[in-house]
Amino acid sequence: MRNCTLGIDVGTTSTKTVLIDENGSVISSATKEYPLDVPKAGWAQQDPSDWYQAAIDTIKEVIANANVKPEQIKALGLSGQMHGSVFLDKNNEVIRPAILWCDQRTEKQCQQIYDIFGYEGFIKLSFNQALPGFTAPKILWLKENEPENYKKVAQILLPKDYVRFMLSGAFATEVSDAAGTVMMDIAKRDWSDEILEGMGLTRDLLPKVFESPVISSKVNEHTARQTGLVEGTPIVGGASDNAAGAIGSGIIREGLVSDSIGTSGVVFATSDKPVYDPQGRVHAFCHAIPGKWHFTGVTLSAAGSLKWYYEGFGANEEFRKKYPDKQGYALLNKQAENVEPGSESLLFLPYLSGERTPHGDPYARGVFFGISYRHTQDHFVRAIMEGVSFSQHDCLEIIKQQNITPDKVVMFGGGAKSKVWRQILADILNSKIVTLNIEEGPAYGVALLAGVGAGIYEDIEQACSQTIKEVSENNPIPENVSRYGKLYEVYHALYKSLKEDYKKLDGID
Repeated sequence: MRNCTLGIDVGTTSTKTVLIDENGSVISSATKEYPLDVPKAGWAQQDPSDWYQAAIDTIKEVIANANVKPEQIKALGLSGQMHGSVFLDKNNEVIRPAILWCDQRTEKQCQQIYDIFGYEGFIKLSFNQALPGFTAPKILWLKENEPENYKKVAQILLPKDYVRFMLSGAFATEVSDAAGTVMMDIAKRDWSDEILEGMGLTRDLLPKVFESPVISSKVNEHTARQTGLVEGTPIVGGASDNAAGAIGSGIIREGLVSDSIGTSGVVFATSDKPVYDPQGRVHAFCHAIPGKWHFTGVTLSAAGSLKWYYEGFGANEEFRKKYPDKQGYALLNKQAENVEPGSESLLFLPYLSGERTPHGDPYARGVFFGISYRHTQDHFVRAIMEGVSFSQHDCLEIIKQQNITPDKVVMFGGGAKSKVWRQILADILNSKIVTLNIEEGPAYGVALLAGVGAGIYEDIEQACSQTIKEVSENNPIPENVSRYGKLYEVYHALYKSLKEDYKKLDGID
């Protein structure tokens, strides 16, 4: 009888659940989407009950479509979008919509954190800047702007950990996701008493922190009735979406680098020690592997930029008729293929919701630069892919400054499905790009962590070596590398030229 595990990823646009066996084969998967609420420009929030219902529905669907018995499912793992804030009252009811990672409303509160600890002082404590997307400033925002709601707060949870609570009744988190709150002592892998005291918070407002493969809770009777799972099925700590994606792509030892092109774009590197950058340009968090850390550079609007274009504009009717066999994003890939590298000097800055790495600027906005009569829809599509890749180049250059020199980059996420985007990234990063046999992303990574927690695998290293293989590679083309190098110089200078204008634009009613 096969031993199986479940992985559940609570994403920004949908929840995905996968069921795998001990060999890493995906037996069944299911996805359910939900809305994103944008009440003001730069704000982003969601109803946590949508995540929970999506988890219940996808678990039920996965079990129904799989030829396995519930008792064969030995454990489950949870992954999720980072930094979101779920505020519960003393009755464990949600007080207000969760403020998400891509929300930019808390710049004032970030400055308040620096006023408390000092800029350099806070980075020394947390190994990170206080950025608007992170959890800590969201708490201060609630205190200042919704004081009545703040008085009700009895527990603060991250998105995946709210789903854990609903599935098990337990308040728990794990090191990789908790690190993204910037309320942790990263080196000690636990909450920082100094940061909590400075913010006026107590530990009882926060869940217990576990290591990622350790069993944190168990499926309760209510969840078992709703889903078909066996009551008492173990739930491991799990991981943030970034750390889980890294586990699911084998980025588990120092020197390995991955690039996830999803809604956001994340360049991820594993480290044997906490990485301290005095400028806080990269995020330094705990890895899902006990005793290891990671650092990341983040583009907030990566494939999200292409999604924005597709939903707002898309391919025109004439182009659709010309390629009737192409649907959805395959049409955009075809458009990008029709254009020479460099998009005839059309550049795109992918700052649709501000930017993290390297600018840390909530005021930044998207820009097309260099438009001429030569440019068509095809050019705009390719320019988006190139602009996101330039932003990932920004991230990788900072990571290289931490003495990481990868001989290849593992690419995954929605962007990895695009052959043309893989080649663009190879040319701009001037690195071999490889893809893997697994395309399930963070959900797969936490399914492997669940296997470790259940004793199916001896450790994370064995889980990855037993299941993950490279299946494709794109190597940089020298003439493209040269051209993109020249365009990158212009791209890199544009932000500096526009930085103050972004602020002026934001101040106009």
